[in-house]
Amino acid sequence: MTALTSENCSFQYQLHQTNQPLDGNCLLFLITLGKILLNILTLGMRRKNTHQNFMEYFCISLAFTDLLLLVNISIISYFRDFVLLGIRFTKYHICLFTQIISFTYGFLHYPVFLTACIDYYLNFCKATKLPFKCQKVFYFFAVILIWISVLTYVLGDPAIYQSLKVQNVYSYQCPFYISIQSYWLSFSMVMILFMAFITSWSEVITLVQAVRITSYMNETVLYFPFSFHCSYTVSSKKTLLPKLIICFLGTWLPFVLLQIIILLLKVQIPAYIEMNIPWLYFVNSFLIATVFWFNCHKLNFRNMALPVDPFVNWKCCFIPLTIHNLEQIEKPISVIIC
Repeated sequence: MTALTSENCSFQYQLHQTNQPLDGNCLLFLITLGKILLNILTLGMRRKNTHQNFMEYFCISLAFTDLLLLVNISIISYFRDFVLLGIRFTKYHICLFTQIISFTYGFLHYPVFLTACIDYYLNFCKATKLPFKCQKVFYFFAVILIWISVLTYVLGDPAIYQSLKVQNVYSYQCPFYISIQSYWLSFSMVMILFMAFITSWSEVITLVQAVRITSYMNETVLYFPFSFHCSYTVSSKKTLLPKLIICFLGTWLPFVLLQIIILLLKVQIPAYIEMNIPWLYFVNSFLIATVFWFNCHKLNFRNMALPVDPFVNWKCCFIPLTIHNLEQIEKPISVIIC
């Protein structure tokens, strides 16, 4: 297979040809099947009591699209050459469908990121108070609108059409698209995490050294020493930042390291693989932490119902407790559930 890359924001495409025959249908089937199993595993591991949000609906739609792609690959591979509704389908269409999906996935990163960001900001500020059913309908149509808009752009873009036309001429070749959007999104998030860690590295190390693990109200919690003057409201971004970093990296550190390796080695991953549910939940946690940090003056952890992350619990309980049986510590502590 060959790589189709985008070099700038004007989406210039480069097609690198190789003489590899289109006999990778089995490999493509296995990759898609593995991605679907990863989707199922990730959806099964998430917290089930999450609030309704845009990202949850989009993750489900992505899993459904991956399943449709696998079904198409399976049917065409089995029948090889058949006619349906007057359209003749051959092995060539396996590559064509996968290529269209790759372009569509590649251009979805920015719209999904921006929409999820706006969604969390509006929910956090309580700017909109839609009923539960109306909220579900709104998210459903928002997801459908994004898919249709991006797919329409992909099918109508002259450069993409030309690349698909070239593939039609050289049917033994199957190029795939490398998303520049995912590269810059990953690069930006890693750099922001790096700068946040450098800014508060001493506080992070101090908190990590002071961390203790115990069970509180049937949950495994991390708790840290805090001063007697601590309140339920966090008014300082500098105070909140190290706690957010610890909560985030406590769950996503392996994924962050993976992103760093991919960026340093400049690994080219096809867009139909790179757009996956673990990546979306990673972005989701990053967005929640960012919204919390920018609105730290509005946070009241005791009385406020915070957005529930499927993998990270961001609720910091600044409730004075006394634990007598842990290294003879008898002073108030704050609890951070991660």
